[in-house]
Amino acid sequence: MTDTLAKLSFDELVRRVRACTICAEVLPFGPRPVVQLSQASRILVVGQAPGKRVHETGLPFNDPSGDRLRQWMGITREAFYDDRKLAILPMGFCYPGKGRSGDLPPRLECAPAWRAPLLERLPNIGLTLVIGQYAHAWHLPDGAQRSVTENVRNWRQYWPALLPMPHPSPRNNLWLRRNPWFEAEVVPELQERVAGLLAEGDER
Repeated sequence: MTDTLAKLSFDELVRRVRACTICAEVLPFGPRPVVQLSQASRILVVGQAPGKRVHETGLPFNDPSGDRLRQWMGITREAFYDDRKLAILPMGFCYPGKGRSGDLPPRLECAPAWRAPLLERLPNIGLTLVIGQYAHAWHLPDGAQRSVTENVRNWRQYWPALLPMPHPSPRNNLWLRRNPWFEAEVVPELQERVAGLLAEGDER
């Protein structure tokens, strides 16, 4: 954390993140950082970058991917959007635009600028959901050297602090059909862990 950011209050740091324009010149729809967090957050969700619908609404995972993720976690929309329960910090905070085969990757400028300062201000995280290849590359030791499937298959080596996950996008339906063990074995463990952490948070 730079000395300047270290001296900021949590609220001022988040305000600066939400006002960030470092990628403005290359974002086709302009900057709109979409994040959710409080210092009470118990679970951290790390995705890739907002899609167009999320950019338009300003609500993270407000799409079919979010519906599936909430189903995997076993929680309601109300709980999901309660920042005292969940922090949501994608690898890129703004919608990067459309590529030839889906959305473009998260902008490379975002994580080095903001990720470490924000993560250091989240002291109560008990579980981090690491979703997709770009999140794996940042958050997992040697995550960039292995495929998403390999990282997810080795989930127990990170558990219970971290869980590597495939992206819940409908584009991943084929992956889920080819890897039924994920929903059969991993999802029940995830739901139990999420329920326990949120119950602990409610007792505080």
